[in-house]
Amino acid sequence: MPGLLPFNDNLGETIPPDTPHAVSVSLPTWSANVGYEEGKDWVVSKMQCGYPRFFIHKSIQHLAETIVTKYGTPHEKAMLFPTHAVALRCVDFLSRQHPPTHPHTFRILDFVPSPTDAASVDHKRVQPRLSAVVYPKEQWPTAKVFWQHTGDGISSRRAGFCRKALEAGQLVEKSAITDSMRLRKGPKRYQRLSRETNALDMYENGDANGNGTANAQEPAQFVEERFGRNLNVAFAAEAKLAIRRRIAGSLTANVDLPEAIEKPQDEASKRHVVGFSVDDVYLYPTGMSAIFNTHRAIMTARGMMKSISYGFPYVDTLKILEKFGPGALFYGHGSPEDLDDLERRLESGEKYLALFCEFPGNPLLKTPDIRRIRALADKYDFAVVVDETIGNFLNVHVLPYADVIVSSLTKVFSGDSNVMGGSAILNSEGRYYDLMKHALAREYEDNHFEEDSVFLERNSRDFVSRIERINVNAEAICEVLTKHPRVKQVNYPKSSPTRKYYDQCRLPSGGYGGLLSATFHSVADAAAFYDNLDTCKGPSLGTNFTLSSPFVILAHYIELDWAASYGVEASLVRFSVGLEDSEALKAVFQRALAAIPAAGVSST
Repeated sequence: MPGLLPFNDNLGETIPPDTPHAVSVSLPTWSANVGYEEGKDWVVSKMQCGYPRFFIHKSIQHLAETIVTKYGTPHEKAMLFPTHAVALRCVDFLSRQHPPTHPHTFRILDFVPSPTDAASVDHKRVQPRLSAVVYPKEQWPTAKVFWQHTGDGISSRRAGFCRKALEAGQLVEKSAITDSMRLRKGPKRYQRLSRETNALDMYENGDANGNGTANAQEPAQFVEERFGRNLNVAFAAEAKLAIRRRIAGSLTANVDLPEAIEKPQDEASKRHVVGFSVDDVYLYPTGMSAIFNTHRAIMTARGMMKSISYGFPYVDTLKILEKFGPGALFYGHGSPEDLDDLERRLESGEKYLALFCEFPGNPLLKTPDIRRIRALADKYDFAVVVDETIGNFLNVHVLPYADVIVSSLTKVFSGDSNVMGGSAILNSEGRYYDLMKHALAREYEDNHFEEDSVFLERNSRDFVSRIERINVNAEAICEVLTKHPRVKQVNYPKSSPTRKYYDQCRLPSGGYGGLLSATFHSVADAAAFYDNLDTCKGPSLGTNFTLSSPFVILAHYIELDWAASYGVEASLVRFSVGLEDSEALKAVFQRALAAIPAAGVSST
């Protein structure tokens, strides 16, 4: 493009560069973001990846096409899921939206390890498995809705693992297995448990609990070369347990707390939750999967009732409540007046399943009055689900006020922008704890792919120190933006009118997080600023590097007027602040602000 600034000449590249499983993509100009939303070829054709729930990774697309070519027809497509149970939910959703015209309109193909493959009897290795939902091509938009909202599709690493197994004949469609194939066995050397790898030895500079420093090798060497050839069940299980311990340890000093994140005794006492343990932490493939499956579990535990969405939420949370249950009462302003209205409804006898909120919200960074919400929940019998992804475990402590905490581990917990993950945490003192434990005992599946777990564990070993640095940098950028006359408004928990609610849950050593946003006096001003901002620019947040995005354009392009009615304006630019040198980062923002044309001067 003519006149393109050098740092913007990376449209469609992965963020970080050359990262096969990146969860962000470079959209370096305002027009590129608009072009993406409008499906313009000059943008879409250059995209090497995208945010995985919105842009299905090319390795997943390729595997789905391979399956349809072999098992389907030219008029069909496939969506890929980790288990049959998830595939069944997809078929149920498709069937409700498009009642099938014949019994085979929607088909599930389960792919399992071939019984004739020697490696399939080696129980120490992770085995390839997936389920494909095959459906008519014209229903692609509906299938994509399920993929996006639930977050339960397979990851790109699982796709690569299963594609190799399929090509090698190690992964077969279940109905094709015959009795004679089941009777065949592999060589004796595979009938014994392999002694090739000691799981804990793989952690060269730190044990499975996260103590010590991360391995110095590059990620590709760490897993892809040394570990990916022999995906080890025990090693992956240790990684999953380490993640759950790390989360539990950050929530309370009462649970297997690694030395790196121990808190002073006075602070630890404020975080004590009776009976809480690592067994109350559940892993999910994505943060949205944690929200979706928490909603399902509460409906299983309490019955089918409407939920409440309080505050302007991340786009898919509201969609889950609206499309995968009896519906939702939406309070988009998240104001005291909204809680007054809710209280009147409750007093009149209305019943609700649960209230979902973010602490603080994305992208306006407003904080809900969680104490009042908890009091209403106790009085009128509904669950409280808090998404604390933005505040994060180490800045705020909201567990006493929630029945369930959900979080996207893709974000600051990982930081490296190369793996997806989510968690749901039960409050052991909550009213619905026993009901939820029973519901999850029946329905929970650990669908976080083993190789993804290894990366997530490795990435998160230093998340404590990263958060401390990010808090400082975010406050510095907030100050730069707040002082500039061409910025209309800065949204940050520390400067928000709702700060008092944030501070009620802020830990003594906690900060205000790494996410902030700013609105400008016009979209033209916002575009000039964004185009001249020399940071990584694309979707996602919580990265170790500063990542900027015209969030409203990406999340609400087809409903801009609706979003604006809740104060979420099209000129909003969101910033996820990283670990860069503070002074250098401030200079980057100051240069971009200086590029906004003077008032009354056209930017064309």
